[in-house]
Amino acid sequence: MKKPKPTLLSPNWVQLQEKLKPNGSKASRTFKNSDEDTPESILGKRKERPDDEPNDCQINPLAPINDDSSLTDAVAMDCEMVGVGQGNKSALGRVTLVNKWGNVIYDEFVRPIERVVDFRTKISGIRPRDLRKAKDFWAAQKKVAELINGRILVGHALSNDLKALLLSHPRKDIRDTSEYRPFLNRSSSRRALRHLAAEHLGVNIQTGEHCPVEDARAAMLLYQRNRKEWEKNIKDQFRLKQKQRKSKQKKKQKNEDVSNANHVEI
Repeated sequence: MKKPKPTLLSPNWVQLQEKLKPNGSKASRTFKNSDEDTPESILGKRKERPDDEPNDCQINPLAPINDDSSLTDAVAMDCEMVGVGQGNKSALGRVTLVNKWGNVIYDEFVRPIERVVDFRTKISGIRPRDLRKAKDFWAAQKKVAELINGRILVGHALSNDLKALLLSHPRKDIRDTSEYRPFLNRSSSRRALRHLAAEHLGVNIQTGEHCPVEDARAAMLLYQRNRKEWEKNIKDQFRLKQKQRKSKQKKKQKNEDVSNANHVEI
């Protein structure tokens, strides 16, 4: 019986086998060492990485959930003021509007009608350079009026912002986080927006210079998270006022009828 001919290996295969021999032994030694040094395992090292700090993993709830900057049925507004006159009089220095998703639809520095004597930078964040090419007050006012017309207006202490803009808005369309009853103190006094944001949203705002974009987003998120109950309360209040008005009218009519009857008898 003929012996089978030995299989001839290609030169490339032979070279590859020669290279693998020393590497294989080294690999086994490396594996052995890693088994012995259990405390230095990958899982152990991950705990020491600074990138794994909890704060880096948290998502900012004020961040918009999409990039849709369209005009929505509800918009939130926040304004920053500067000092005019003797410095104690407030004037509009910046106005910001965001839609219901928190995306900015309008954000402009505004040049007041009167000369600015106090930029209130520590709070407003406004500096002289910001107002050099700022929007004319009347142009900004017109644009804001167009954007909020016929829409639910959300904000904190909106009466101050509307006063600075020399604008008004239907009471039925205002959602003010400083006046919403569940947000008030036990003594029914108003709370600062930063306190509401910390308690209900878990975010810190207004820790330094105020950011109107951030403040408007906070007010909008407070409204959105309580929207269902908030709107129900408004409808209930509207029905109650209508009922009281009808009752008042009936009482007035009854008194007039009695008065007329007495007059006829006389």
